[in-house]
Amino acid sequence: MLLLVLQITLTGFMFLMVSAYLGYVYSPHLDTAPPRWVHLAHGLLLFLYQTFDAVDGKQARRTNSSSPLGELFDHGCDALACAFEAMAFGSTALCGRNTFWFWVIAAIPFYLATWEHFFTNTLILPIINGPTEGLMLIYVCHWLTFFLGAEWWAQDFRKSIPFLGWVPLIPEIPVYSVVLFMMIAFGVIPTIASNISNVHKVVKARRGSMILALAMLFPFGVLLAGVLIWSYLSPSDIMHSHPHLLIIGTGFAFGFLVGRMILAHLCDEPKGLKTGMCMSLLFLPLAIANALTARLNDGVPLIDEHLILILYCLFTVLLYLHFATSVIHEITNALGIYCFRITRKEA
Repeated sequence: MLLLVLQITLTGFMFLMVSAYLGYVYSPHLDTAPPRWVHLAHGLLLFLYQTFDAVDGKQARRTNSSSPLGELFDHGCDALACAFEAMAFGSTALCGRNTFWFWVIAAIPFYLATWEHFFTNTLILPIINGPTEGLMLIYVCHWLTFFLGAEWWAQDFRKSIPFLGWVPLIPEIPVYSVVLFMMIAFGVIPTIASNISNVHKVVKARRGSMILALAMLFPFGVLLAGVLIWSYLSPSDIMHSHPHLLIIGTGFAFGFLVGRMILAHLCDEPKGLKTGMCMSLLFLPLAIANALTARLNDGVPLIDEHLILILYCLFTVLLYLHFATSVIHEITNALGIYCFRITRKEA
């Protein structure tokens, strides 16, 4: 029996869910070292995710079952994978509240690559890219941590390499922060520049509006700004106290944005801001307002922030699931196909 394409995609995604769950169980705040076997598991599960993510396309071509549904399903799982792998890596490197920033540097290139694909109709990847070499580097880091110990990532960078201890100009900074800065400098910034340049060339060639093109980045910018404002105002420091809930809620909101953009591309919708994408942002004003009430009530918010975070996760997860099931239903009916079966529906 042939393994169905979407089953392959979903199975690969579930590997990352298990990895993130292990991180939560053994490092609830992502700042305590889990047992060393967990690092091996993180690396193996990420490797399996990458393998299944590469195989699903080959299986679709082999079984002649490629469809817009497969593209939407695959990229939707990849968007959510940014959040789940960020949490897994956070438990390996003891990133604590800074785990959120590792999600950010994964989400920005992903979103801009999707945005670029919307205009160019081509997914342009550099020779060294995130889906291949990037993921390989991450699971190698997981496996190295099995031998070095998670504490290696949290130590002063100068102590990680012996001769750096003699250099007076290097400030005291943990190893994971150096990795974060290097990824931003050599990965995120060049990728952003390339994405914007490629879109600008296409828009200019078609005599379109670059302002309308940039407007499609607005919901993602508002999502990042809203979560950062909420975290800054939070009386309980939600980035530290509940990093998993914050990243999961924001990750599913991000997945909704990506999914709506991919759907707009598949339906050949006009370029420009998609107001429907802003649905995933509706909870943030409530969360920010609740954090502000703590300023008027001796540091105690009107509603407990743990409850607010749970509601935030429920809102974004249910919104994403409603979007996904609705789109799957419409595409399968329109194309006369099944979601998890290769045989076509009878006319």
